[in-house]
Amino acid sequence: MIYYEETKYGFNYGAAKVTRMTSDEKKGWITLGIETPKYKNPIQIYVTKTGKVRVFSEGREWHVM
Repeated sequence: MIYYEETKYGFNYGAAKVTRMTSDEKKGWITLGIETPKYKNPIQIYVTKTGKVRVFSEGREWHVM
């Protein structure tokens, strides 16, 4: 069985800790953070109101080819 626990601002699922970080209701964007034992600085997932997704880690944006 995979470990699952809801937290005040997100949830823990297996080795992942998912956290609601920031949002802007007026502009419609949100930011989520994901931490794992190998990524202590959260990976940040930024989602715009139109659905565009950008992923950042350690101040750099990930680019998928």
